Amino acid sequence: MAVPKPAARNVSQIKSSLLKPALTSHYELYLTMPNGNAGDFSKIMAKNGVNFSVEQSNLQLACSEATLPGSSLATLEINNDYTGVTERHAYRRIYDDRIDLTFYVDTKYTVIKFFETWIKYIMNESISGSPSGAVGLQLPNFFYSVRYPEEYQANFSIVKFERDYQSRLTYTFLKAYPISISSMPISYDSSSLLKCTVSFTYSRYYIEDLNGSAPPPDAQNSQSSLNNPLEQAGFNVAAYQTFSNPQFGVDTTGGLSAQNALSSGNSLQVYEGEEIINAINSNQRPVESGLPYVGRNVGPISPYQ
Repeated sequence: MAVPKPAARNVSQIKSSLLKPALTSHYELYLTMPNGNAGDFSKIMAKNGVNFSVEQSNLQLACSEATLPGSSLATLEINNDYTGVTERHAYRRIYDDRIDLTFYVDTKYTVIKFFETWIKYIMNESISGSPSGAVGLQLPNFFYSVRYPEEYQANFSIVKFERDYQSRLTYTFLKAYPISISSMPISYDSSSLLKCTVSFTYSRYYIEDLNGSAPPPDAQNSQSSLNNPLEQAGFNVAAYQTFSNPQFGVDTTGGLSAQNALSSGNSLQVYEGEEIINAINSNQRPVESGLPYVGRNVGPISPYQ
């Protein structure tokens, strides 16, 4: 590996690279309602004095602290391949198990009501009354039956941007929901702003560059599926483009590379359109340019197993 030599930098280069740091105070939260019955969730919110469609913007603006997520790689330690060398090979990506969001609480206590109601919605707590007027938790026979995850999970985003609004990143959290509300100390000491910290758990996240032309993964899949019938069947078209035209073929080369197969006169069966689906289902291998073929006795190439 060639190591570059040290070089002199002028003042303009230093300014362009070092004097434009990203700042922590420019971000925005985008909350959404759970993925389940939105009408049911809205009714429960209304009973607790929160109109989400009206208060959504205020809730998002009240988020005073957030955390951009992190992730790590789980590795497998290998000691026996090389003498005195310990290798670590990655086999899984591990996402952080939670994200903390801190909100300013207004005089209507909208933030507290919203997240308390969301947790109540998750647990599907009984709110039926009694002749004495007791409701919910006050009843001696109080009960709850937890909803299905699809009903109370939601996707929300944090947009990190700069003062010029030119550089932006969107962190989208999938299958998220609140799992805890931190305690909020109050006292007769000098007054300070009341804050509410809520911890969310989520399945995973992805990052979208808002400056780029590429849509989110879901939008990419839906758009390509409309244009290519092979993608509707779950095939990665780009991974199996070949040196021939049409794009797909079946290996009949007996284990030779693509170039050697052509030079040795071996045949290449070419398929178009949906015929590749039948070819793969019959354990014939799609051709990939430049890679050696293993032989059809091992079955189809992953991920078609």
